[in-house]
Amino acid sequence: MVEQPLGAVGYAGVLRELLPIALWREDAHGRIVEWSLAAQDLLGFRPQDVLDRPASALLVPEGNRELADQLTDRVQGGETVVGTLSVRHRDGHQVTMETWIVPATDAQGRPGALLIAVETSEVLRMRDSLAALESLFGQSPIGLATLGTDLRFLRVNDALARMNGVPAAEHVGRRLTEVVPGVNAVALEKTMREVLEQGAAVVDVRRTGRTPADPDRERTWSCSYAPLLDGAGRTLGLIASLIDITESQQAERDAERARRRFALLAEAGTRIGTTLDPRQTSEEIVRMLVPQLADSADVQLLEEVIAPDESTAATHGVVRRMAALFPDPSAPTAKLLPGMTSRISRGSLYERVIADGRPTDLYRSDVPALVTDPRADELRAYLMSLGSARLVPLVARGKVLGAVVVTRLRSREPFDEQDCVLIDELAARAALNIDNALMYTRQRAAALTLQRSLTNSALPDVPGLELTGRYLPASEHDVGGDWFDVIALPEERTGLVIGDVMGHGIHAAAVMGQLRAAVRTLARHGIDPARMLSSLDAVVADMGEDQMATCVYAVHDPATGGCLVARAGHPPPAVVTPGGAITFLDGSPGTPLGTGERQFETEEVPLPPGSLLVLYTDGLIEARDRDLDQGLDRLARALRHPGQPLGALCDGVLEQMLPYAAQDDVAVLMARPQP
Repeated sequence: MVEQPLGAVGYAGVLRELLPIALWREDAHGRIVEWSLAAQDLLGFRPQDVLDRPASALLVPEGNRELADQLTDRVQGGETVVGTLSVRHRDGHQVTMETWIVPATDAQGRPGALLIAVETSEVLRMRDSLAALESLFGQSPIGLATLGTDLRFLRVNDALARMNGVPAAEHVGRRLTEVVPGVNAVALEKTMREVLEQGAAVVDVRRTGRTPADPDRERTWSCSYAPLLDGAGRTLGLIASLIDITESQQAERDAERARRRFALLAEAGTRIGTTLDPRQTSEEIVRMLVPQLADSADVQLLEEVIAPDESTAATHGVVRRMAALFPDPSAPTAKLLPGMTSRISRGSLYERVIADGRPTDLYRSDVPALVTDPRADELRAYLMSLGSARLVPLVARGKVLGAVVVTRLRSREPFDEQDCVLIDELAARAALNIDNALMYTRQRAAALTLQRSLTNSALPDVPGLELTGRYLPASEHDVGGDWFDVIALPEERTGLVIGDVMGHGIHAAAVMGQLRAAVRTLARHGIDPARMLSSLDAVVADMGEDQMATCVYAVHDPATGGCLVARAGHPPPAVVTPGGAITFLDGSPGTPLGTGERQFETEEVPLPPGSLLVLYTDGLIEARDRDLDQGLDRLARALRHPGQPLGALCDGVLEQMLPYAAQDDVAVLMARPQP
């Protein structure tokens, strides 16, 4: 036997890759007399290692030698034997091989055997892979295809054929641009060429379009491509897999819109209603709507809602623009200024929305009835040019406050159902904030009116005393219960009172008014300060369990040159001597009014001419950045120059004690005895 032809067969391309074959010949004594190069590659032995040596000792594992001897006897008897045997590799491991042992004689006619051993593991793996591939192609819901290097289909499974609406057989031999030109086939073929050139897979390339399977609906597929290689790494083409993700894409879009919707609602909770000002709240609404949901927003409130006490037949059906935002440069903004009023046309869609309290879409045919002013032709023409619009009533607590008009330009998609739901929800939240602002505005106005009616900032002229007082509210938008008063008493005495009612608003102002009236009534009976506070305690207790107040009541008598003082849980009054020494009364602080304890004591304080008595509420000395003792020390430093005019002294004290806006209401009353 010639060695080279055997070697050549051993190196044949596909056979070598898939069916490695080893050939060798044994003589009648079982010695190896020929050994192919393929056998060397497969089993590791070189010819010089095996020739003229017993094959059984070299190649047969220990446990199989008896079987090998039996097979040798059968072959020498003229039988051809075929079986799966384990053959020992040079490094000791076993190689399972399908072996043909054929009787053969040498050139001299001597008996022997020719062994053809095939290593089949790769073929078995290929068989399993082919079975899996056949199953995948036949049963997978994923669209699968193989394409050649010319990008023509070689094979297509039924799932892909259904996706494309073209039979599988009509794919073969054609390119994607020829089978389904209605998708972005050109871009996909470019991607496939890159996969072939670069030898790297590409995953999740989106393909969008319409196919004969669903010609009326645009669908989306996720496409992945990978090179198809043979065992030697040569590129045979590529394999493509496609998944229809139309529904999941829509679900993702819906989920994303829902996420944006919730985020927008959450943002609205922090951006709308930051103040109790109806105009500011309206401006916050339009900034919330534009540009996230609309290209313009216009908030209008009914005039009779803004000022219910001033509503007449003339204001019925009149709306006032509170805020408008029209970023479009072509919008006639001069016709959309806040504060402008217009009358709702009778029988119009606007009137019906206000009456029914239900939102509606607006159409071009509705515009003339919405804008009836003959001078508003520019505005009317602009509204007619818009793409879509919606009119949403502002309804809170069952009452219609006005409406908001939102629009979109034609360059933007019209409002869909989800947009409308979100806009209506924002309008409902905004309406509640506007209603709260309107109620607060009305209540504050009532409280201010009550407070002004119950307090008198003009102090009386009393003999022997120079007086001044100040009241500083903590907020322009709220009313507190701090107050002071001066009461002329018989025998040229003077009653001085300062108090602080717990809480704010109209209720605190009302309680303050009742206490002020009670003090004035009781003071004229000449009762001493401790009994005065006991009576006031009963008055506050009658108002309810949760009501409390603090108070200082003092009576100055010019005849004795002194002052009787009693406290009910109030900060200690300051006394400044003519020489400038400053002290705070250290007598019994008493208990707040309304607790029922009535532990009040009267303290006598000398007040010679030129001295100073300073009464104040806790807002003057208490703050978040300092405690009570620090506040008293600071007040003492502010009173170090008591000789200046009383009004200037009081203003200076307030300026030093309150360099920034007060955190609580402040009342101050100063009295200086005269010679």
